Amino acid sequence: MLKLKKYITLSILVIMLGCNDKLKTEKQLTAADILGNPNYLAMSYGGYRQKTRDVQPTISQLKEDMKILSAMGVKILRTYNVQLQQAPNLLRAISELKAEDSNFEMYVMLGAWIDCKNAWTDIAPDHEVESEQNAGEIERAVALAKQYPDIVKVIAVGNEAMVNWATSYFVRPNVILKWVNHLQGLKKASELSKDLWITSSDDFSSWGGGDPGYHTEGLNKLIKAVDYISMHTYPMHNSHYNPAFWLVTEQEADASDLEKIESAMQRALTFAQKQYDSVTNYMKSLGLNKPVHIGETGWATISNGHYGSKGSKAADEYKSGRYYQLIRDWTQKENISCFYFEAFDEQWKDAKNSKGSENHFGLINLKGEAKFAIWNLVDQGVFKGLTRDGQAITKSYNGDKGTLMNDVLVPPAEYVIAHH
Repeated sequence: MLKLKKYITLSILVIMLGCNDKLKTEKQLTAADILGNPNYLAMSYGGYRQKTRDVQPTISQLKEDMKILSAMGVKILRTYNVQLQQAPNLLRAISELKAEDSNFEMYVMLGAWIDCKNAWTDIAPDHEVESEQNAGEIERAVALAKQYPDIVKVIAVGNEAMVNWATSYFVRPNVILKWVNHLQGLKKASELSKDLWITSSDDFSSWGGGDPGYHTEGLNKLIKAVDYISMHTYPMHNSHYNPAFWLVTEQEADASDLEKIESAMQRALTFAQKQYDSVTNYMKSLGLNKPVHIGETGWATISNGHYGSKGSKAADEYKSGRYYQLIRDWTQKENISCFYFEAFDEQWKDAKNSKGSENHFGLINLKGEAKFAIWNLVDQGVFKGLTRDGQAITKSYNGDKGTLMNDVLVPPAEYVIAHH
């Protein structure tokens, strides 16, 4: 009997130690462990299917998407606001998936949307004063971070909220700073986990990497206050707005079409790397050394506007696939988290123009087709048994690269433009 008691006590002890170990590993996984970790692929996520965000993705749709992303190796998602039900529902969906399968792993960089006064109204936006809505948005983000501490690892205050071309809603850095300080204060008071990282996700120029007009005391204080910098870089957009890097050079005049395209894509990567370095260098010029990650970058696959056949000829599945590969290879090697924009096409972004580029940044389209960037994952069978809205994940273009290449255009040539 004594032996049996000893054995039972020992068994209980072993079980308890096992549980403690599990708790320890769960507790230890923080933003610091996840960000910059090549095993934790990052992705921007919306999940909206319809032409309006009035139709929210359901919990079961969100779960479907999480299984697809998890199969792709994605383990940390970026969301944009907590005004709508998408982020709270997403956290619930992840929580349910974790309850169903203890090995399921997905973390969230939770976005809190920030606006200036009169944003998105008929009254002229006042960029010097913040919106009355901001306080409620931060409050909701805090509540969710408290409710799901095992999932929410980062809160991002604002999305492109400081860049001057966001004319409908941008604010000055002091507004972002106010809310970053507020959240850092909650961490100090132990109301939020000390391991929760606080940032703002913004264009490279807003972080001091571009126009010196952004180099203000407010920005410098903000860089000191955040736990890391989340910067955005979009070579694709710049193929229209700053095309010098994009155009085929005179030296390349005799190269094949594919060689011209490849050179342009390599220059696009260099363009993104330079913007990343410019932000890092500005931060270091302030005597600071913090992690810098990419909160957003991506490449559209369709455009009937600036990036299509009448514009920079950048948007197609081949170039998008090359950019995805190049940016992932570089960031993985350098331990930079890259929240690629984005997981799935969303048609609400340019609802009145089905071929508008904003609707076509996803790696998977609305028919459940994996675009060229991730054809290799279909070949590897990672999507086996998974569906999205009843559709199995198959390859776009029926997997026929020849047909795909028919839609690929060579970037414009600088020597043609120069001689016009």
